Amino acid sequence: MPRRTFSFEITRTSSAPPATLFRLESDGARWSEWGKPLIVVSRWDRWAGPAGGVGAIRAVGAWPLLIREETLEYEPDRRHVYTFAGTAPVRDYRAEVLSEPDGNGTRLTWRGSFQEKVPGTGPIVLAALRIAITVLSARLVKAAER
Repeated sequence: MPRRTFSFEITRTSSAPPATLFRLESDGARWSEWGKPLIVVSRWDRWAGPAGGVGAIRAVGAWPLLIREETLEYEPDRRHVYTFAGTAPVRDYRAEVLSEPDGNGTRLTWRGSFQEKVPGTGPIVLAALRIAITVLSARLVKAAER
């Protein structure tokens, strides 16, 4: 049976400049500053310069559940692409966060896709990811506008 693919996209606008949103999102060590209550712990498991550059692995979450994410693509002040590193509940997860100028502010687009690892689990994982990214993107915008 072929694995099903699922995707999501969350879009927000912010009065903050693209560079501010990008720096907060791509710097894994700072997620706990703005991502509460979902993100209580954030750190680098593997550093790659600049902060969050290609090959970097951030660990974010709340103990004992830390999610490890590895940067795949990094375009400063504009685009950050990452995947799950290590054990994950899905296959081939890929997320992209775009910070693009929009008038006097920024359009933030956070999208992702994955294949379900266990048949039938895709809709549950998709719902959880949508909720998490909706909350995190709102917190990110709020922090960037401070």
